[in-house]
Amino acid sequence: MTAVRAAADGHPQRFAAPGDGRPDADMLTAFARDGYLVLDGFAAPAACDALVVRGAEIIDAFDPSAGSGFFSTRGQAHIRDDYFTSSAGEVRCFLEEDAVDADGRLTIDKAQAANKIAHALHDRDPVFDRFSRTPELAQLATGLGLAEPLLLQSMLICKPPRIGGEVICHQDGTFLYTEPESVLGFWFALADAGVENGCLHALRGEHRGPLRSRFVRGADGLALRRLDAEPWDLAQAVALPARKGDLIVLHGRLPHYSAINRSSVPRPAYTLHLIDGRCAYAADNWLQRPADMPLRGFR
Repeated sequence: MTAVRAAADGHPQRFAAPGDGRPDADMLTAFARDGYLVLDGFAAPAACDALVVRGAEIIDAFDPSAGSGFFSTRGQAHIRDDYFTSSAGEVRCFLEEDAVDADGRLTIDKAQAANKIAHALHDRDPVFDRFSRTPELAQLATGLGLAEPLLLQSMLICKPPRIGGEVICHQDGTFLYTEPESVLGFWFALADAGVENGCLHALRGEHRGPLRSRFVRGADGLALRRLDAEPWDLAQAVALPARKGDLIVLHGRLPHYSAINRSSVPRPAYTLHLIDGRCAYAADNWLQRPADMPLRGFR
């Protein structure tokens, strides 16, 4: 089993998941201070296992020849690929870059090759819909300040053994921008996640800094627009280890990342991003849902 340890200075501060999902005053204080909130045991292990099983079924049915199915946060090739750019309202599989050759052909078993499944699992798949829309999550979202929470984007991050790709340091607001900013990330560990197999790391308190970039649609396609060139000091990052069922809530401006999984243990996770329906979703955001698929809340 992957080791799970808090940092030497006591961070991340951890809380038992509230029974009704509603955050208490101490949780709100920690979230405002740190930019993250770690809630132990929020999801039942059986519910986590159901997502992993359903994800495996989706990958098994996936035909890589139907699209490039390639994704990497280290490179930019996928942003010119219609399979990626038109995925906002779909359930699509993306492969690890180390799982394909120069011609895009798989070099390993498909079951171990997936980087993620995205971006509308919560709306398109009944198993993920049930997991994503619970009274407890609704209470958590409203308790953290979303007056009209809308479920915008979902991803099953596979992080397979040995080749599970790096996710470089980023802010969720870069990709899912509203005015005023409102994006909130729910990150569920579907198996134990430690430093050895690529757990999350975050720059504690840096959500109080500026939004550093925007990932936008323009006349020439998708592009990253720099707003602030100041680099982050990754040496100050705090590891956020988690056990199966733990939930890590991420502020939209919190810089966070995960390293490559070089271990023999997979690190699956499910991420759900929410915005406040009172806020204006930017028309130049890369993620644009189909007109006939409006965003829904928890019902």
